[in-house]
Amino acid sequence: MLQIQGFVFNFASENTYLIYNENKNAWLIDPGNMNDMETKTLENFISEKELKINKILLTHAHIDHILGLQWASDTFKVPVFMHKDDQEVLDMFQISGMRFGMTLEHIHADIRYISENDELELDGERFKIYHVPGHSPGSIIYHNENQKFMISGDVLFEGSIGRTDLFKGNYEQLIEGITMKLFILDPETKVFSGHGNPTTIGFEKVYNPFFR
Repeated sequence: MLQIQGFVFNFASENTYLIYNENKNAWLIDPGNMNDMETKTLENFISEKELKINKILLTHAHIDHILGLQWASDTFKVPVFMHKDDQEVLDMFQISGMRFGMTLEHIHADIRYISENDELELDGERFKIYHVPGHSPGSIIYHNENQKFMISGDVLFEGSIGRTDLFKGNYEQLIEGITMKLFILDPETKVFSGHGNPTTIGFEKVYNPFFR
């Protein structure tokens, strides 16, 4: 049985997630920790649960979702999985930092590209990958059909969708992707978003104002 632990980090109240199982194998998703206190919170949880981080996953590469990526890569020395279409966004990390008054170094990590036709597996639990651009060009969803949940990044929120006025954003593309790829899933599927509270596919199909 998979467990999901969320942490709210940095100036954007970004959701960083850990997915782990009874074998203590774990994935770290969107490490957004930006200061020593936030990093210590993450370290303490991993240490207390005796978790073994064997993958770092990115839903996309906007600055608020990767502020802790270099730390995570250096600490756990495991591959970082993301969609190739967000490489350009990742490369803008330093420039993005300057816009927020931060001096940041270029990220050096073992980047591995994944696409919509790929699957990832955590001790037998399979995750399907959906490429849903529009918020960022390489936004992807990690969907576990067996336990009916997904990590959606900034694609879909409780009562909202991701911003489309950022670099290479596209409103029509985002709406189409959510409608054609996510809203066809089991309505009980729980959605763990990049910001805010969890929701479900069924709730968003009925109540999300962007789809009425």
